[in-house]
Amino acid sequence: MTRIALVSCTKLKKDYPCSGQEMYLESQLFKKASDYISKRGYNEWYILSAKYGLLNKDTVIEPYDITLNNMSAEQRKEWSRDVFDKLLKLSPKQLDFFAGKKYREYLIPLLEKEGILCNIPLEGKGIGEQLKFYKEQSGLLGD
Repeated sequence: MTRIALVSCTKLKKDYPCSGQEMYLESQLFKKASDYISKRGYNEWYILSAKYGLLNKDTVIEPYDITLNNMSAEQRKEWSRDVFDKLLKLSPKQLDFFAGKKYREYLIPLLEKEGILCNIPLEGKGIGEQLKFYKEQSGLLGD
């Protein structure tokens, strides 16, 4: 089964062009999420970027200051449709979201309509609880 993880971009970014994977490492939450994901047997993982949509972690991007928090519902729906179209090309069977509600709310219904299983492993956990989860998991994985 093709399992893909999706992690959201962050406000904290490097101030120079670099890969998506490097761009968001200023954020402890992104760093811990990407470390966790890379050790969990996913076929691939991507970044959900407010500016770039579905972003391959190896794609070099420029720093930016755009957030879904400042977008209208219609703009977020349009963003979700764009990400949905790109995700369909990957033919995933399962998507695990390590991303907040604004990234998921309009996207997951589109995906589920196509029969794609969508999971939110840390649903309902605040940032502190997520960081604690990643710390505990890294201990179990021998880091």
